[in-house]
Amino acid sequence: MNFSFYIAKRYTASFSKNTAINIITGIASLGIIAGTMALFVVLSAFSGLRNFSIGFTNASDPDLKLAPKEGKTLFITSQQETALNNSNLIANYSKVVEDRVLFFYDQKEQVAYLKGVDSVFTKVSAIDQHLYVGNWLEDNTKEVIVGAEISRKLSLGLFDYTNRLEVYTPKPGKGTFDRPEDAFNIATLQPVGIYNINEEVDVKYVYCSLDLAQNVLQLQPNQVSHIEFKLQPNVSEKEAITFIEKTFNNAVTVKTRMQLNDALYKMLNTENVVVYLIFTLVIIIALFNLIGALVMIIIDKKENLKTLYNLGNTIGTLQKIFLYQGLLITVIGSAIGLILGSALVLLQQQFEFLMITPTLAYPVVYEWQNIGIVLATIATLGFASSWIASRTVSKNLFG
Repeated sequence: MNFSFYIAKRYTASFSKNTAINIITGIASLGIIAGTMALFVVLSAFSGLRNFSIGFTNASDPDLKLAPKEGKTLFITSQQETALNNSNLIANYSKVVEDRVLFFYDQKEQVAYLKGVDSVFTKVSAIDQHLYVGNWLEDNTKEVIVGAEISRKLSLGLFDYTNRLEVYTPKPGKGTFDRPEDAFNIATLQPVGIYNINEEVDVKYVYCSLDLAQNVLQLQPNQVSHIEFKLQPNVSEKEAITFIEKTFNNAVTVKTRMQLNDALYKMLNTENVVVYLIFTLVIIIALFNLIGALVMIIIDKKENLKTLYNLGNTIGTLQKIFLYQGLLITVIGSAIGLILGSALVLLQQQFEFLMITPTLAYPVVYEWQNIGIVLATIATLGFASSWIASRTVSKNLFG
């Protein structure tokens, strides 16, 4: 066994005759345990919040979204549809027509997007799983699905045959109109369902069948605003994007779900990094106690070290004793901290004792990645602290 490591183990396992040194060492150990536990719990909480936030986008956003590089719409040919249908990269795709329109209901108005979708849309998006009342719409009807916020702002219910939900879209062309009504195409809609994802999405979209949206917006049957894709499992996004762009002669842009929500991802990543740095700073402050404890131990063991030096051990060998001792304290403390932090995270997952609302538990995710981050952080800082303290051992120490 390495001599320095053997002595370091003995020093770590034994108590000093000096009570103050034992107290300082205990405080340093508790600081490492608490810092490790706190960092792991916070990272697990942010992983939970990240998954929770991204879960909302997964409900309304596809794996890939195709849009024209120029203009608001594109024409899809039968050859292009055949290529998409025969591709082993794409599980399903849905043609979508979307534009900003004006809705009227019972003397109230609301601007939102009318989103026309085909019958395959629910295989690409999980929006139908977020209906909290009513049913998903049927093709070739005037049925619509509205968001909870739109329903609230318009005081709109389902199957109300007394008041009509109307959609106004501007007529194309130039010139003046004698009456405001002549400037708009007006269609009557029938709400049959209300979805609830989050406030931003709930106030943005009103879903209807593709043919209804094309009629209201005066588009041709093969004219769409964009196409949404669901990929086959384990398919490379890059490979799928290359195939789609080639199929449409590079006249389109294709974005991933992350690119569609780049602001959200940047915000979550920035918050995660900031919190990690803050708690790392707390751990650095706690490890100052470790430096102090090791320095006190070195002073306490001065006579023993002098004896070992006179027996032929080098200064480097003696310095390694306290480097190893600091690492042992760090490893033991971080292991205990991870065990306690893991227990806390698993208990929250199982029993949900910390709630955001009466029905929503604070989300946490147990990830091996977070364990790796914590161990790497503690190990690096612990090594640096131990190395700094071990430099105290020098020939000057022995007079």
